[in-house]
Amino acid sequence: MGWHTAREVEAGLFDADGPASPSSLGDAPPVNVPAAFMPLCERVILHRDSERFGLLYRLFWRLQTEAALRHDPLDADWMRAERMAQEVGREMHKMKAFVRFRTVDQGPGRPSLHVAWFEPAHHVVAATAPFFARRFTAMHWAILTPEQCVSWDGEHLLVGPGVGREQAPPADAGEKLWLTYYESIFNPARLKLAAMQKEMPRRYWANLPEAALIDPLAARAAERSMTMIQKGPSDPARRHPSAPRPAPGPALSSGGDKPQSLEALRVALERCRECPIGAHATQAVPGEGPRHARLMFVGEQPGDQEDLQGRPFVGPAGQLFSRALAELGIDRRTVYISNAVKHFKFELRGKRRIHKTPAQEEAAACQHWLETEIELVDADALVALGATAARQLMGYAVAVTRSRGQWLKRADGRRVLITLHPSALLRMEPEDKDAAYAAWLADLRQAVAQNAAL
Repeated sequence: MGWHTAREVEAGLFDADGPASPSSLGDAPPVNVPAAFMPLCERVILHRDSERFGLLYRLFWRLQTEAALRHDPLDADWMRAERMAQEVGREMHKMKAFVRFRTVDQGPGRPSLHVAWFEPAHHVVAATAPFFARRFTAMHWAILTPEQCVSWDGEHLLVGPGVGREQAPPADAGEKLWLTYYESIFNPARLKLAAMQKEMPRRYWANLPEAALIDPLAARAAERSMTMIQKGPSDPARRHPSAPRPAPGPALSSGGDKPQSLEALRVALERCRECPIGAHATQAVPGEGPRHARLMFVGEQPGDQEDLQGRPFVGPAGQLFSRALAELGIDRRTVYISNAVKHFKFELRGKRRIHKTPAQEEAAACQHWLETEIELVDADALVALGATAARQLMGYAVAVTRSRGQWLKRADGRRVLITLHPSALLRMEPEDKDAAYAAWLADLRQAVAQNAAL
């Protein structure tokens, strides 16, 4: 006996006497199958092979009568079913990879519709559609195929009958931009046509706009590779070219003398390579504010945004700091803001640059820059934001949690208020942030009072 799909001749199973009635089955014994059999069925049913139902029924029947089948991975029926399930899985993966949406304007007041045409080898459209609903939740989209179409209106996933390819939208401006990008990133030195066609078989090319570029790009690959070799390697672009590392010693500027102005200090900092941090940062980040400001705030080191913009306290922690100053009635332009370390130290995690606390020797290498800055600004009072700043300003380790809100005196007689760095507040649990921010404002309010008393 055998089962066939509707498009094939249905014959064999119960074809002589028709389906058995419940009364004729009697007390059928219970049946059971391995746990992996049901997921296997779910995949195999999506295969285009017209005999898939007969194969699954045969396996089901044999599992009830042949105990050894459960432990026979080389059985022909098992192997065929697993191969079909793998083919369906690959087709679902290819659908996720090779669907290309085009934007269709639906008129005033209606969101744009993103439409794609795809020709799957198996019945995977409805099974793969939830992936696109999760991936493009905010979009209104439709995937058209010859046998079945799916669409998402922002709330509901709808399945309907198939359509002809003529209903797929034509190329748009976004597709032209994509082709320009694809051509620009094509690397002829890494071209492996066999490997590429294994991952992107030619039967998908008709629906991939970039496929039209593959043959001409591949034809010119050897010529372009030779051109790249003849040009030789190029140095990666930096925002600021690195300067030669200065000789060890007390030289603080290009002329070997201590900078006599904040601008001269900025130039000298850019040349500094007294520790490894400067060679990897985008640029030095000196302090910002007026000379002879009454208050000078000192943090730990620049962050990612500070490194890119060349200004202190402009990232998330800096925005919180600016908010606090505004609430305390302090114009940020009237105070001097700096860091104990003048370059951004980080470690790469994927494409992200994650802040890394500078080592004590790295902070020590930057100490003379900080002291020069303090002398040039000549502030009446200093505020240490965090442990690194407190240690560099005082010359010894300071327990910030015990000393916060207290005024300490430096060896030169300048007073230093100890408090948290704003980034510490950003790392706190949400339920603790309001109380911590209020306590931090209370610390900073002492600096405001000191500023008003001077």
